Parts: sequence; structure tokens; C-alpha cells
Amino acid sequence: MKKIIIAIDGYAGCGKSTTAKGVAKALGYIFIDTGAMYRAVTYYFITHQIPIKEPSEEILNQIQLRFQKVEGQPQIFLNEMPVYQWIRTKMVNEYVSQVSALKAVRRHLVAQQQLMGQEKGIVMDGRDIGTVVFPNAELKIFMQASLEARVKRRHSELLKLNIDMTEEEIRLNLIERDYQDTHREEGPLKKANDAIVIDTSNLTIEEQIQQVLNLAYEKIRS
Repeated sequence: MKKIIIAIDGYAGCGKSTTAKGVAKALGYIFIDTGAMYRAVTYYFITHQIPIKEPSEEILNQIQLRFQKVEGQPQIFLNEMPVYQWIRTKMVNEYVSQVSALKAVRRHLVAQQQLMGQEKGIVMDGRDIGTVVFPNAELKIFMQASLEARVKRRHSELLKLNIDMTEEEIRLNLIERDYQDTHREEGPLKKANDAIVIDTSNLTIEEQIQQVLNLAYEKIRS
């Protein structure tokens, strides 16, 4: 069966990663959570007290990232340490957009992401997958949702990780991230011209996954 690249972009809290993960599982594809990659770099900067400015190649080369399934779920490892829970903390939330706006960081991770997709058969989500990382992806999705829907969804996710943030804190954080993500110079968040828009405000995760799968099967059969 033909393999394709599925690029899912969109705003924080739209359910991109959960949808991408479900689509990848259904297709037997590899799921790459690029947001987790930028979060892991941010976590490294914070824990090593690295100033949030353009890092040297030496610093970036000290950061090794990989994905591995743990109990059937893909998890990100930073220098061989599982960091999924730690990269969802309030401090990482506050700084991830600043770190991901750094040209050196984006170029370093984009190069890694492009290598991951050489054999196709992947589902990758982020902010610039369809515009920068894989502009020739066979299927591009752009997810959006109302701010309130995104706040509720992110609050629920954080509660499951035992991370205490109020809905108001999450709302302000999302507003700030939206601005930074759409206004940064390098790889800003924007819809690719040929991306299909899915508004997830009133969709369940299962409905989101099925919509993307239906589109994917069309591309695979074509």
C-alpha cells in the first residue's frame, strides 16, 4: 500500500497531537510530535540555565531527541530520559514559544524532522509542517477551534498530568502563544494554501481522527 506524509498544523489546544497519534495508530504510521520536540528543547534550556537567545551549534548538538513507544504510546526522550510529563509544566508553557521562535533551534529541529520523514508513512503535527517541513506532503490539515474550547481541552489534559493551572492562566497563555506563533519570523503558524481546514470546537477526538482518516484513505487510494 502506498505510504504518504500527513502534515497537521494548527493552534495550541486544538487536539492536533491526540488526533495525529490516533491517525498514525490506525494507519500503522509513525507519529512525530514536533511540539514535544520544541518543548523538550525548552525544558533543556530551563534546566541548564541557558539564556533564551540564539544558541550555538555546540549547545544544540548536546540535545539528543528520540521517540519510543512506552506501554504502546509514543513518548519523547531527551538525552535518553523520558520527559513527557516535565515538558507540560507551567514554566515550559511560558517559554516554549520564545524558544521555538529562535532560528537556530527551528532549523536544527526542522532538519531532524525532515530526516524522520524520508521513508514516508508518518503523521507529523506542529505549526509549520505543511509550509516549511513538508511543503510537498500528500495530505495537509489545518486545525482550529474557539479559544474557550481550547482552554477546556488543555485544562483537562493538564489535570490528567496532575499539573495545576487555572482556566484563566491557560487562557492567557494560549492568547500569548497564538500571538508569538503567528508573528515569529522563522516558520510562523499559518495555513498552507492546499491545507484542509478542520474546526474542532464541537468535535470529539474520535470524530477528528475519523475525518483525517477519511481524507488519508482518499490520498492513499489515489
